[in-house]
Formats: sequence, C-alpha cells, structure tokens
Amino acid sequence: MACGSKMVKNIFMHIPVLLQEVIEYLNPVADENFIDGTGGAAGHTLATLEKNAPGGKILFFDRDAEAITRAKETIAAKGLSGRMIFANDTYANIAQAVKENNFAPVHGILLDLGLSSDQLEAGGRGFSFMKDEPLDMRYGANQELTAREIINHWENKEIENILKEYGEEPFARRISEQIIKSRKIKSILSTKELVGVIAEAVPKKFQYGRIHFATRTFQALRITVNDELGNLKRFLPQAIDVLKEGGRLAIISFHSLEDRIVKNFFRDLAKAGRAELLTKKPITAGEDEIHVNPRSRSAKLRVIKKIE
Repeated sequence: MACGSKMVKNIFMHIPVLLQEVIEYLNPVADENFIDGTGGAAGHTLATLEKNAPGGKILFFDRDAEAITRAKETIAAKGLSGRMIFANDTYANIAQAVKENNFAPVHGILLDLGLSSDQLEAGGRGFSFMKDEPLDMRYGANQELTAREIINHWENKEIENILKEYGEEPFARRISEQIIKSRKIKSILSTKELVGVIAEAVPKKFQYGRIHFATRTFQALRITVNDELGNLKRFLPQAIDVLKEGGRLAIISFHSLEDRIVKNFFRDLAKAGRAELLTKKPITAGEDEIHVNPRSRSAKLRVIKKIE
C-alpha cells in the first residue's frame, strides 16, 4: 500500500481491543521478550514495548505483507525498531520462527484473532459486505484459495457445510442453492454480487435484524479461505511449548468457535498440571470501551500461565 494520508488515517483509526486488560495479564516488565502473533496495526505491540524497555524484544507476526509494512513504519516513527523482529507468516508457524530467530526466552504471547479494522477499511480484498470489492478474502497474497474460488467452483454441499459450521448460518442450504443457481448464469466475482445472491436466498423478514444478513456467510468464507480454526489448533500446542516456565499466553477471540477451541485447550492444560488458568471466565470489554470501539463488544480474553 502506498504511503500517505490514507495510510495514516487507517493507522489512526485502529483501536487495540482490551488493551489495558492484555497488558495487565501479560504483565510485561523490563527486558522480557514477547510474541504478538497477530500484530496488525501494532497497538498491543507498542504498549508492550513501553513496558519491556530497555532490552525486551517482540517477535511480530502477520500474514499480510501490507500490515507488516505499516507496522514497521509506525514502530520506526517511535524509534523502537531495534527491539523488533518481523515475521511475514502465520502464527501457526510460531515454533519454527522462534527457532530461526533464536528468540528466547519467551515470557508472553498474544493472539488477537479475527479481522483488523485496517483490513476492513483498506484491504480491497472483499472482507466487507458494505463495499464493492473483488471476492478474495486472503490475509496473505501468497495464499492460493480465494473466496471467489469457493463461491464459483465448490460443490453445493461443501458450501452449505462451511456456512453451517463456520458461519452458523440458519439459511445455509438456501444460500448455497442460490449460489449454485446464480453462478450457472454468471460467475459471482464481487462482494456486491454475492450480497445480492444472499439477499435472494434469505427471507425478507430476516433481512432487517441487528446483524446484517450477509455477515455469517462472509465470516464463513473468511475463516475457510484463511484456515483460521486450523491455524489456531496448530498454534496452541506450539505456543505452550515455546513459553518459558511462568510465561503467559493471552488470546482474544471474537466468535464462539474460536473461544471454544481456546477454552477447551486451556482447560485441558490446567487439568494436566501444565498451566494455571488466570481467567476463570473470559474477560470482556466494558461499556466505555464498547462505546468507543464497537468491535470490542464480542471480544473474549482468556489467559493462562505455564507451569511445569
């Protein structure tokens, strides 16, 4: 992405979710090392860098090369680049990146799952049903699968299944059948076209609720394209392995599928005596934060501490 006012605007718009709570639970202190597995606009990273000065470092992951570029510029402007290591990769490869960068000891790890405001506003990849953009939805340009491929080439039952499983869409069958019907006439290439197809499938009386009628379909496609749940499952055992004893793992999730995976993994670790649950119940945003940042409404933070 080109530099300039648009980029600055997007960085300025970003509000890190549950920032105060993340810093409280990760408890970074001088010279400790942390991993931000979903670096994005570097909001959580910058707050951590303030706490782990002067010698603490951060290993910063993001699959989106544009996000890496923006974060580098933001951090360089603060004069903090010397304490950063950047990995243009998925957090599912955390163990490999830690080894390659000789990044140890690791005192804390954060994942802030889901879609960032930067990607919604500036991505141009079809994440938002409120804009007319190409049906892409890839976090990283080197990924092969796109939403366009799913919509135009996958079988009816495959599409129905992901809408049910990843979108929890009550009209999954009707939507998948309408997609098949529509693409026989003309390929579905843009978000606007897909929203139109969904509108034909969803009964009119269900199109005016609190949640936009295309939300669940777009969520299911994004999760599938980026293998979000698979990456989370691959990440979790690696994360606990790379943490030092006493190190903390904090994960912010935004829908029930992610939260269930995290909750069950944390519970199993606690039962096995490998971790202490620092959050018996998920931490959620207060009304003040929700007012400023509506995205935080569905955020759930869970934290564990590694023990041996």
